[in-house]
Parts: sequence; structure tokens; C-alpha cells
Amino acid sequence: MTQWQGKRYWLVGASDGLGAALAHTMSRAGAEIVLSARSEDKLNALAQALPGKAQVVTLDVSDAQSVVQAAEAVGDVDGVVYLAGAYWPFGAQDWNAEQGAIMADVNFTGLMRVMGQIVPKFVARDAGHIVVTSSLTGFRGLPGSIGYTAAKAATMSLAECMYADLRKTGVQVQVVNPGFIKTQLTEKNDFKMPFLMEPEYAAREVFEHMNTDKFKKSFPFLFSLLFRGSQLLPDWLYFRIFS
Repeated sequence: MTQWQGKRYWLVGASDGLGAALAHTMSRAGAEIVLSARSEDKLNALAQALPGKAQVVTLDVSDAQSVVQAAEAVGDVDGVVYLAGAYWPFGAQDWNAEQGAIMADVNFTGLMRVMGQIVPKFVARDAGHIVVTSSLTGFRGLPGSIGYTAAKAATMSLAECMYADLRKTGVQVQVVNPGFIKTQLTEKNDFKMPFLMEPEYAAREVFEHMNTDKFKKSFPFLFSLLFRGSQLLPDWLYFRIFS
């Protein structure tokens, strides 16, 4: 069990959904939270609602200069959780170039930008905690998910690369792969979402994982078996089933 009292964590993408719910969970545990996203009004309202100490630093992860300036304003932290996300559902037949590029930029390249400011500092002091939010969709390509699934596969791969490099150091790397969470993003879906989770439930799952020394957590558990098991299927069978 991690001692959270006095720890300072930077939550990137904290204005809504899972990010806001995790901020509440961590704040109740005693951590000081630095809240970042583009919406200053939402962040200020969230900061006032948290039971513990909180700081607001606005940030656009798609803007390299904004990331640099935010990292300087945040200063030293004990950990960072990347939760920023963008999502629109469409397939290759209905390709939306602008939306696809935004999903790639926010979900993956934004993570690279933030890690570029955080990881060197953690490595230099041989201490720090990195939590990457990927998705169950990242395990294998899915129909109707151009942009989002590919970006989440990239975030999962980046987390694995960092873990491979840092697992024997003082820098802890973790990745969480949630299924469907009831947020403004999933409201865009026009299909039934199995095992749909409330943000508060998903936040508890993430926080429980953060209290362990394990690398990866995929949840809900039963739903995750479908995605993890799909990696074992040959291409001809996988695409016949999932298409």
C-alpha cells in the first residue's frame, strides 16, 4: 500500500470523467493534486470541490510549447497520471482526417510530449511514478475505430517500452486499460457498451492498481479476457469474429 499523505501528483486530463473521479479519490487519500486540462473553469471548480490541496495548471497537450510551460509551472512532482483523451467513432469507409489526427495527437503524441518533460527528471533523481491510461481497444485492431484504437495501442506500447527500460530503477511505470466508461466521450457511441462503468468505479480500479507494484491492469476483468484472448487468435479467425 502506497503512502499518499504529502505526495504530489500531476493529473493530465483531469477536467472530466475518469480524470476528475481519480482526482477525488487521490485527494481523499491525502495526495496533493495538480490538475491540468484545457478548461480552466472546469479545473477551478474541481479544485474547489476536492477535500485536499489542489493546484490548477491549464494545458493543451497538442501544443508543445504549452506542455513545456505547464511542466515548468507544475515543478517537481512525485508522480504523473496521463488521462487526456479525444474520441470520435468512425471507420475507414467514413474517414475523418481532422478527427483522426486530433485523436492521434491528444491520445498518443500528447503523452510523448508530457513524458519528454517528466521522464528525464524522474530518471535523474531515480524516483517517480508514471501511470499511462490506455484502453482495452489497444490490444488489437477493431472495426469502426480509426484513430482511437491505433492511438491507444501506441500508448500501451510506449508504456511497455518505458517499463522495460525503467523496471529496475526507482521510477515506477504502470499502465491501465479500462473498458467503456460513462463519459462525454462514450456518449458519442450509438451501440450497446458491455460492462459500462461509472467514472467513480473506474477511478477506484485505477487507484487500487496504483497502490501495487504491478505493471499492467485491464478491467473490467471478465470483459478484458475477450480483448487479451484475441491476441492468441490467428488473423483469419480474429477478423472473421470481430468484423
